[in-house]
Order: sequence, then C-alpha cells, then structure tokens
Amino acid sequence: MTNKALLTVVLAILGWSALADAARAQRAHSGAYELLTPQGAGPFPAVVVMHGCDGISAHTRRWADRLVSWGYAALIVDSFRPRGLTNVCKQGALLPGYARAGDAIAAKAHLQSLPNIDKGKIGLVGFSHGGWAALAAANSFKAVVAYYPWCSGPVPGNTLVLIGSADDWTPAQRCSGGPANLKVYSGATHAFDAHVNLTYLGHRMAYDAAAASDAESRTQQFLASRLGR
Repeated sequence: MTNKALLTVVLAILGWSALADAARAQRAHSGAYELLTPQGAGPFPAVVVMHGCDGISAHTRRWADRLVSWGYAALIVDSFRPRGLTNVCKQGALLPGYARAGDAIAAKAHLQSLPNIDKGKIGLVGFSHGGWAALAAANSFKAVVAYYPWCSGPVPGNTLVLIGSADDWTPAQRCSGGPANLKVYSGATHAFDAHVNLTYLGHRMAYDAAAASDAESRTQQFLASRLGR
C-alpha cells in the first residue's frame, strides 16, 4: 500500500473524510499568504485566516483545511514573518490588533484580485491575537468569526465571538453581545478548540471537546448564512 493510500485509509477510519478532501486541496504561496482552494475552478467564497500570538501553527492549518472541506477558499495570512517576528505572546501589543487588521483587509484585496474567488463573499476567522485583529477589521468583511479574542466593547452584528468562561487570558467578561453573536462556553479555557492541555505564560489552556464541536458547528452555520455555503 502506498503512503497516500495508507493516509486515506487512516483518515477514513478516524471519520475525517472531509479533512481528507481538504488535504487534497490546491495550495499556492504568495509572500505572506498561503491560499488553499477546493477542487475545481470556482469561483469560491473565501475566508481569511488570522493566526494567534504564536504564529502559523498546526491549529491554524487544521482550520484552513476545515474551511476548504466546507467549500471555501482559505487564505492564511502570516503577520509575523514579513515583520521579522515569530511570537508576540509575551508582548501582544508589540503588534496590536488594529495593525493586523490592516493585514486582513489587504488579504481581502488580494483575494478579490483572483479570478477563482467570489469577490462579494469573503469572510474572516481569527484566533486569540488574530481574533483581536478580526474584531478590529470586522467592518470590512461580510462575516467574521473570532475565537477567544481580546474584546473591547460590543460584538459587531456581522461577527460571532466564541470564548470560554474560564479564559484567564482574554476574559469573556470583556465581550458583550446577544445569543446570535456571542457564545460563552461554561468552564472552557483559552484555546479550547486546540489540542493542548498546558499552562503557557501563566495561562491555562485545555482542549474541551464539547465546546470545540459546538463552536465548529456554529462557525460553519454562521459563515454559510452570510457567505452562501
């Protein structure tokens, strides 16, 4: 059995057939961008993906693959490498969310220049520090999903915030919104959807399967309702 065939079998056993499809997605690199698209010519609705304070990670790529499995083009934006950075977790303000919001808006313009992208259907998903950026850029996108972001007021109407009540890094109490655009998971910590269980820089992070599953479902439904998938 070839390595490719073995990978397909393993993914099927694990029930990850959608992610297996995403693994076969078309990929293209361009400077600070990595674009993943579903099979076919498009045009595809698209989602800009903003990484956390530790840069592009396996978690970032899993989410990009998941978006592709849902039928979106996913554009991963590297906010760090072009600036000579690798990690801002100790100094989040070194590159504020509003500065990275500019990266997200530039990424949207890049997507709109591509012939295989539906220019009127571009969303944004951000995680932690990238969620902060997503909130700052919300007015420029049709749909925004921010995972455990640093909130500074009411959640915009086109935005869904997903955050844990036990988040001691970006407190849920800083976010305000209604049931349509704010979901607080009881007992969940920061990075509740990442497969980690540790204390990092004094902050507790633990995977919460129930919260992660519900957040994934809400994300898919929220994007579909606004981007047409």
